[in-house]
Amino acid sequence: MNRSTYLPKQDMIKRKWHLINADGEILGRLAVKIAELLRGKNKVFYTNHIDCGDFVVVTNASKIALTGKKLDQKTYFTYSGYPGGAKLTPYSVLMTTKPEKALIAAVKGMLPKNKLANKQITRLRVFKNDKHKHNAQIVARGKNG
Repeated sequence: MNRSTYLPKQDMIKRKWHLINADGEILGRLAVKIAELLRGKNKVFYTNHIDCGDFVVVTNASKIALTGKKLDQKTYFTYSGYPGGAKLTPYSVLMTTKPEKALIAAVKGMLPKNKLANKQITRLRVFKNDKHKHNAQIVARGKNG
């Protein structure tokens, strides 16, 4: 019995541009959708060790919703590597100053922890409001998302 597996070549992979409006979306549920698009899980020839994901542009990140008491209780943690270099930022502060960072952190946590994820996260563009500079790519490829 001949069993062969089809693996797409890198030059055969066509990357689409997806525009997602985050107005009123829940942070975690939106991050799952974005992570699936970045990994390419929506494609027929998805393979976990091949980078076949798409580009994702997210607008209105400042209007993302958090459920429950997460706005008051959840914190964003960064560490510089030096003693005493830990910083805890509450999400209430983070969502008012840098909501893009909150969404990127949520998506990054849903990607695999390997070198492939570093390539995939670079195709994510997050904007605080509805103005972005990727109109040409999205109009040329068609509005998806």
